[in-house]
Amino acid sequence: MSELPHVRALVAGALAALDAAERRINDLNVYPVPDGDTGTNLKLTVSGIAEALEASTAWARADLARDVTRGALMAARGNSGVILSQIVRGAAEALARSDDLAAALRSASDAAYRGVGKPVEGTMLTVIRETAEAAERLDPPTLPQLVAAAQESVERTPEQLAVLKEAGVVDAGGAGLVEILRGLAAYVAGEPLPDPPAYEEEIGPEAVHQELSEFRYCTTVLLEGEELDGAAIERELEPLGDSLLVVGDPATLKIHVHTDDPGAVLSLAAARGTLESVEVANMHRQTAEREERLSDALAAEKTCEAVAVVAGAGNRRLFAGLGAGELIDGGRTMNPATQEILDAIERAPAPEAIVLPNNPNVIMSAEQAARHASKPVRVIPTRSLQEGLAALVAYDSSRSAEANLAEIFDALESVGTGAVTVSSRDSEPDGVAVRKGEWLGLVDGEVVVAAGEFDEAARAVLERLLAEPRDVVTLLAGEAAPALDAVRAWLEDEHPHVEVEVEDGGQPNYPLLVSAE
Repeated sequence: MSELPHVRALVAGALAALDAAERRINDLNVYPVPDGDTGTNLKLTVSGIAEALEASTAWARADLARDVTRGALMAARGNSGVILSQIVRGAAEALARSDDLAAALRSASDAAYRGVGKPVEGTMLTVIRETAEAAERLDPPTLPQLVAAAQESVERTPEQLAVLKEAGVVDAGGAGLVEILRGLAAYVAGEPLPDPPAYEEEIGPEAVHQELSEFRYCTTVLLEGEELDGAAIERELEPLGDSLLVVGDPATLKIHVHTDDPGAVLSLAAARGTLESVEVANMHRQTAEREERLSDALAAEKTCEAVAVVAGAGNRRLFAGLGAGELIDGGRTMNPATQEILDAIERAPAPEAIVLPNNPNVIMSAEQAARHASKPVRVIPTRSLQEGLAALVAYDSSRSAEANLAEIFDALESVGTGAVTVSSRDSEPDGVAVRKGEWLGLVDGEVVVAAGEFDEAARAVLERLLAEPRDVVTLLAGEAAPALDAVRAWLEDEHPHVEVEVEDGGQPNYPLLVSAE
């Protein structure tokens, strides 16, 4: 009797589990090189297996394994989906020979590791390997035992991968493997799916913001041809991006890569065979959508939202990372309209808000917006981006706007700020003669030096700020900023007790912003 109906039902069980967990797994996705939504990619890959089985007429195990393997490969989406297709391939090939579950898991693990050029521990690779090891220790293993082993492995992933520990979550791909095993176990036992593991409910604020991949597009394509050389194709694709996977056989290869030039990837593949199932996903947009979704969920629990006027992509990341939920683009002039500030206040789900203008020209507009808001709002008169960042260090979203004031004002009293820019005309601000094109150094808004060299102006600003005891100096590099290596080396030589942090702020008009605390 054919095992096809049984295998179809097993896959349906796995698919049902992934369908129920899709959003939770998506929200766990903080892999160092994000390639889109892991839960969705895994579900679509398993859906492809289900579709292949619906069309299958296989009778022999070897033919059934072939259909399952090809269905997984053809449907694989994203990094996680491609790795899953290799796990399926290894397991199917072993199960075509025997019912030895431990051997099937070992084959699955080996195939997955072979398919990844640079394996990273603390990911779904670790989970499938440790599950295989657990199966080999059991005699014989049962599916409930394997679910427990896989779940324990997933719970250990933050100990192995720093980005997971920092975000307070487990690996998304590993969590997806647990769901697949839970679905299989539920079908075999004839029981409904149990409640999801507790770790899927522990997503915190640190998980909302993740660093974007260096590359923008997750590109996958199925390449069919004759005598395809996967290793050679992989070598040719390596210069085009990262997170590269080339898996399959000489007749069919699945290619996955993160790149800024999907066209080059497709051209290279097209020169070697026929392209099928081409997919190009904008990872940056996917990550932003996930961040917005999680931010909204977390903001609903806040008492007070921080609204900040910001300029520069790097500064936006810094402000968001410190908890500002609504960011207003100040543009090149750092002068948004009152309505823009009011709109941001009203968008915030929290019942109260504080506003950080971060520029003296914005304070009055922020106060006007606060007066017209439908919720309690307090404006913190921050006069620079540096002061705004210092305010956020003291900010606590669980406190009311009023309760945040005392802590924030205490923090601002200990911060000195400076800036270096270029004079646009001859003038004499604060009694300092300045010629057009000279470097201009400011401390707490007052011009303290005009110099012909950037490093000279930067050192003068830092000397003034460090005239009183300071522990930390932060350098925010702006648009087209000169190299800061010499300035940093001077700081380390002249003020070795001071901790120096350098960030890419990206702000216009000011190549360097400085804060000293």
